[in-house]
Amino acid sequence: MAHSAVPTTNAPAIAPISLSALAPWAAFVGILMLVLLYFVGAEQGATAIFEGETIHEWLHDGRHLLGFPCH
Repeated sequence: MAHSAVPTTNAPAIAPISLSALAPWAAFVGILMLVLLYFVGAEQGATAIFEGETIHEWLHDGRHLLGFPCH
């Protein structure tokens, strides 16, 4: 009469992810974060790669939110 709501079948174990499979993704995310940090924190300053104010205007509020001075 007492039935469990959870099935009693054994679920397959989840295999751990190896470090060699994770390393390329970690490197990609790390490089992406450095590029984003550059654009938010340093672009349109003394180290500007692109001319004009377009990137500055697109990232202006993000700079203030993260505490980077831009004026």
